Amino acid sequence: MNELLTTEETAAYLRLSERKMYELVANGAVPCTKVTGRWLFPKVALDQWLAAGLVRPAGFSDTPAPPIIGGSHDPLLECAMRESASGLASLPEGSEAGLARLARREVVAAAIHLHRIDGDDEAANLAAVSAAQGFHDAVVIAFARREQGLIVAAGNPLRLSDLKSVAERRARIAMRPQGAGAHLLLMALTARAGLVPAALAGVMPPCPTGPDVAQAVRVGRADCGIATRSVARAADLDFLSLTWERFDLVLRQRDYFQPAQQALFTFLRTVAFAERARELTGYDVSEAGQVRLVK
Repeated sequence: MNELLTTEETAAYLRLSERKMYELVANGAVPCTKVTGRWLFPKVALDQWLAAGLVRPAGFSDTPAPPIIGGSHDPLLECAMRESASGLASLPEGSEAGLARLARREVVAAAIHLHRIDGDDEAANLAAVSAAQGFHDAVVIAFARREQGLIVAAGNPLRLSDLKSVAERRARIAMRPQGAGAHLLLMALTARAGLVPAALAGVMPPCPTGPDVAQAVRVGRADCGIATRSVARAADLDFLSLTWERFDLVLRQRDYFQPAQQALFTFLRTVAFAERARELTGYDVSEAGQVRLVK
């Protein structure tokens, strides 16, 4: 979004009618400036005005969101949050749950990796944020591309190679919660392989995170499960690569410049972050920190 908004853009941003905007301008109640006969509204000043409580647009709250990143779990993100000294905490519950909490201002950002049956995973995150209700001021920041696949026991005793082999050998696969990015990926890959979900011998209850999948495989509760290469390596388990995916961060524009988030985003551009990604393996961080979408 531009730093100087028109009357129409400001009305949309504040969820007010243009008529109401002109009333506020006439009363000198809203920060604005007139250039060549046209009213312009500095976005930074508008955000400060809102935070000061001078207006309460529908759905707006001046209570800051807690410094928590919800959504999906990722080992590299955990490292970045810690090593950047951002002070941000994590609440890994899955991509869709993270977006729901972000919409309710229960977290300051959501980490997501969404997938679609039609295979257009490159645009899946952006499409979901664009279509979601309550994200008129969302911004999507690239974090990394991650290698996802099947975690199996050391030595791959069942000689698994893909989801078809998982179905054919009735290998027990650790399931992930509904709405989690890994579950959406599993459903998409299952459909693309010409299988139905019932063909998989799913192990319940669901594993909340990748490390939980690794634990299930390590102790023999499951034969395999969807997780990242970095998780498999940390658990000293074998990994069968299936795809690379985008892992993005979603937050509101008004929260982008807050110190905690800026500490994290600054760290994403450092050599230390790139080195950490290489150590963990299975990451491409060449676009880390880049803005992928501004609504």
